[in-house]
Amino acid sequence: MASSKSSGGNAAANLRNGSSHHSIMNGITSISGTAISSLGISLPNGNVNDSFPVANTAIPGEGKALPPKTGSVHPSAPVNHTHGHHPGRRKNDNKASTYGMNYLLSNCTNGHNASTWTPWKTRKYNPGVLGLHEEVIDFYNFMSPRPEEAAMRKEVVNRIETIIKELWPTADVQIFGSFSTGLYLPTSDIDLVVFGKWERPPLQELEQALRKHNVAEPFSIKVLDKATVPIIKLTDQETEVKVDISFNVETGVKAASFIKDYVKMYPVLPYLIFVLKQFLLQRDLNEVFTGGISSYSLILMVISFLQLHPRIDARNPNENLGVLLIEFFELYGRHFNYLKTGIRIKNGGSYMAKEEIMKEMNNGYRPSMLCIEDPLLPGNDVGRGSYGAMHVKQVFDYAYTVLSHAVSPLARSYPNKDSESTLGRIIRLTQEVIDYREWIIKKWGGRDVPCVVGTGVGSEEQQRDSVSPHSADSPMSISSPQQHSSSSSVSSLSGSDNVRTPTTRSTWLMLITAS
Repeated sequence: MASSKSSGGNAAANLRNGSSHHSIMNGITSISGTAISSLGISLPNGNVNDSFPVANTAIPGEGKALPPKTGSVHPSAPVNHTHGHHPGRRKNDNKASTYGMNYLLSNCTNGHNASTWTPWKTRKYNPGVLGLHEEVIDFYNFMSPRPEEAAMRKEVVNRIETIIKELWPTADVQIFGSFSTGLYLPTSDIDLVVFGKWERPPLQELEQALRKHNVAEPFSIKVLDKATVPIIKLTDQETEVKVDISFNVETGVKAASFIKDYVKMYPVLPYLIFVLKQFLLQRDLNEVFTGGISSYSLILMVISFLQLHPRIDARNPNENLGVLLIEFFELYGRHFNYLKTGIRIKNGGSYMAKEEIMKEMNNGYRPSMLCIEDPLLPGNDVGRGSYGAMHVKQVFDYAYTVLSHAVSPLARSYPNKDSESTLGRIIRLTQEVIDYREWIIKKWGGRDVPCVVGTGVGSEEQQRDSVSPHSADSPMSISSPQQHSSSSSVSSLSGSDNVRTPTTRSTWLMLITAS
């Protein structure tokens, strides 16, 4: 078994000699084998224009291949909230999805006002990563939950809890997930767990009661009784908010508390989470059953990235968010060794050989491709169901390529550099989401929704400000981006120790001891 230090040194030497990333990735190919620095990119064909052809092909990083659209290419007509239904209506409609329009993402000003796609951009940004940092802050402030959105969600919870209490007066209903942590996007689900004394989860009984009270949209209620965690899924009739209900599962509530602790520890965490959630959501990669990764997996990946960053102290609220975002995409899109390496959060964080993690897993399970040790449930692999992890890796690679190019000095020579949104090259908001938020403000503005006992929704801890490290009126100050361009480190594995060996290359490289 070769030592970790020698592995890191050999890899660094290979990179200096122009070797491909494939030796590091052990057969997992990347979109491009071109030499790339942290904040600049050399494209293989020398093409610096990032507009895409319109074709019936999948664009790398942009999800599924769709047939060319006919007619208007506007993202969507204004959303209709008359709640008409049809038996053929898709049950998993995603208002934020940009499938079918992604060829416009990099060159959408053709007949369109760019601000309709990037409404958070209302000012001119500095060039390079400094401007990306500023734009991430504006995106976060724009997308953070508004009081009306919180009021609407409280009303949904109250409505469902009332039905549950009618069935089981002593039941305890609790919120977990993004609504509990405050890290929710406008169309995010609400996660509820019901605690009570049942031998088996009374899924069908609650399903019948929900149907009787016409709470859910027709055809939206699903009982997933064969899932690892049996749940009821539904879409609220009045608000179109999706709700997942489980029974007697404590891990979700514990996970929400766990995440809140890390939000306090790492002030930059919410900013990265909002951008990354939107990035995956618009590509339908935000849920395991659609081939993506779960929100919990994503958050653990970000926490690990911040824990083990070789240069940046993520506890400092003034770190450059543009650098962090690009390097997150670089780590998980290019250099992380998915074949051999697992992620551990506990005890300060480390990378683990999958063979070591497998020793602690239950029922003979083998570590998955995206192997993340559950910090709250030993033996559980959080990424176990993420069969599309390599697709997520591909879109992360794509985002790294696009953003690193966009913040390079070359981008400053573009004729439209002042009006172009750097973040908008990988993230866009559909008109349907924008209209939906406006509808919520009109309908729930000024409403005072009482908190139902047991949910804890109305507590101060649940409010957005409690998890937001910076208000919209007080944006993060930033340290000079120059200090972030110093050489990074090679993370190598030696038992449970994370050895960091400096290299001359400003990238994240994840290596594991080669046998």
